[in-house]
Amino acid sequence: MLLALCQGLFFTNNVTFVAINGLVGLQSAPLGWMATLPLTAYVGGSALAAPLVARHQRAYGRRRCFQYGLMVGIASAALCAAAALTRNFWLLLAATTLAGYYSANAALFRFAAVELVGSAFKEKAISWVLAGGILGAVVGPNLASATRDALPQPFAGAYVALMVVAAVSLLLMSRIEFPPLQDAAAAATPGRSLRELARQPTFVVAIAVAALGYGVMNLLMAATPIAMQQCAHPFSATAWVLEAHVLAMFVPSFLTGHLIRSSSNRRASLSLHDKHLT
Repeated sequence: MLLALCQGLFFTNNVTFVAINGLVGLQSAPLGWMATLPLTAYVGGSALAAPLVARHQRAYGRRRCFQYGLMVGIASAALCAAAALTRNFWLLLAATTLAGYYSANAALFRFAAVELVGSAFKEKAISWVLAGGILGAVVGPNLASATRDALPQPFAGAYVALMVVAAVSLLLMSRIEFPPLQDAAAAATPGRSLRELARQPTFVVAIAVAALGYGVMNLLMAATPIAMQQCAHPFSATAWVLEAHVLAMFVPSFLTGHLIRSSSNRRASLSLHDKHLT
C-alpha cells in the first residue's frame, strides 16, 4: 500500500507536468511550435535514463535507487519553478529532461511490488500499485489549478508544490523494506542479452504496441491544455478533462489482476487439454 501511495504521488507529478509544461513552454518558447518540447523532454529523458536506472537498481538496490530518483524529482521541480519564474525556456527543457530520471525510476514501482508479496498475489500487487495512479488523477490537476497563481509567474507555484509531493514520497519510500536483488551472476538461468530479446517477434510486437500507446497518449495529453487555452476555456476546465482522462486510465486497474489470473488459468487449461489430446 505504501508503494501504491508512492505511485499515486508519482502520477501527481506526471499529470501536473502534462497539465502545465506545454502552457509554461508556450509562455517562454522562442517559437510557438516549441511549446510542447518540455513535455517531449520529460518523456525523452525518461527513455534515456532507463538504462542508467537499471544499472543503479542493480548497484544500489531498489529503495536507495528509488530514493535517488525522488531526490532528482525534487531538484528538477525546483529548476522548473526557477525556469517558470525567469521565463527561461532552455532551463525548463533541461529541468524536464532531468526529471526523466525520476520518471524512469518510478516506472519500476509496479514491478518492484511483486517482490513484496507472495507468488499468489503478484498480479493483484501490480494492479493495486497501478491503481495508485487514481490518486494522481485526482490530486494532480487540482493541485495545478489551486497553485496556478501562487507565485508571480503562472504555474511556478505548481512546480514548488511538486517538490513537496516528491518529499512526501521520499518519506514513504524510506519505510518500505525491499528484499535484496538476486545477483545476476548467481542466477540458475542466465539472463538473455538485449540482442537475443530483439530477435523475438513477441518482443518486437510488445515494443511496437507500447510505442504506439505512449505516442497516442502523449499526443492527446500534450495538445489538450494548449488547445483548450486557445479556445478560451479556463484552466479549471482543462484540469477536469485531464482528471477524467487519467481516471479512465487507472480505474480498470482494480480488474486487471483478476483478468490476468483468469487468462493465465484459461491458457494453462487449454495447454493441458492439448497435451491430453496428443
